[in-house]
Amino acid sequence: MRDVIRVLILGTGQMGSGIARVVLEKQGLQLVGAYARRAERAGMDLGQAIALGHDLGIPVGGNLSSVTEQARPHVAIQATCSRLNDAIDEITVLVKRGIHVISIAEEMAYPSAEAPLLAEELHRLAIDHAVSVLGTGINPGFMLDLLVITLSGVCSDVRTITARRVNDLSPYGPTVLENQGVGLTPAAFEQGLNDGTVVGHIGFVQSIRMIASALGWELDHIEQTRAPIVSQIARETPAILIEPGQVAGCLHTATAYRHDKAVITLVHPQQVDPQLDGLETGDSIEIIGTPGVRLAGTPEIPGGQGTAALAVNMIPRVLNATPGLYSMADLPVPAAMLGDARKLVR
Repeated sequence: MRDVIRVLILGTGQMGSGIARVVLEKQGLQLVGAYARRAERAGMDLGQAIALGHDLGIPVGGNLSSVTEQARPHVAIQATCSRLNDAIDEITVLVKRGIHVISIAEEMAYPSAEAPLLAEELHRLAIDHAVSVLGTGINPGFMLDLLVITLSGVCSDVRTITARRVNDLSPYGPTVLENQGVGLTPAAFEQGLNDGTVVGHIGFVQSIRMIASALGWELDHIEQTRAPIVSQIARETPAILIEPGQVAGCLHTATAYRHDKAVITLVHPQQVDPQLDGLETGDSIEIIGTPGVRLAGTPEIPGGQGTAALAVNMIPRVLNATPGLYSMADLPVPAAMLGDARKLVR
């Protein structure tokens, strides 16, 4: 058994901070370094950067190469971005230094969905440097893909899948709210869809491709729709004030077709304080097949807490994997890491 599993955190925002706190709680893990893209964080003690209330003696670095040389981590958790093209340079730096990588970038959940050549290059790079790379998160990565795949295991036949996640955007910061168009007028929301500043949920294509691959389905195409959820009352979070008539969130739907029939439908209405609109948060999955399967629960599994836990709980799975690029469907199922992490690593 190794002395300790050394962990590096990339990102000191809301998600990076949450992941760092979980790492600090786990026996057998040692938080040895932190990297931030924001220049103003460089040199700041990590304890202050994540609002821990005390110093950790770990300075936040602004140069990833230097941070990795000083920290000498076994595994790095990336929480700096959502897009694959934005994540790949950092991942490449880490992999070339022999560091295993867990990324919560949404498009890393199943990178071959939209960039098969880049995914293959990353897979080969990981093999060449004897490390494993994984994309994970609550969604994509678990609720609307891995859990769906797992439930399908009791079916001898699957005809259609419908999964829905209703969640509250109140805990999230400005970047997530901007992606959802929160605070815009309906007209500005539509303009944002056209110019790409409003994207809704990132990860539907990844989730659908992961499910289809697991089931052995060849898909014809995927259609997506995004519509503003317009508030009739004032709503407020620490990050934004939403006036009546402004957008409180985004109703995003993706449908995959096979043989010209809709076979996978994912629905994700996200808004600030949905309870003010009489809507309860929650997660539901329905599989029409033999037998049929229905699973639903309220309230939603919190996205931030769930993603932070998954990223940390998957550390032993990644360290035990043979080198390469993986999705959550490829590795042993996640489980809460309540004991010494070192005992879970072969």
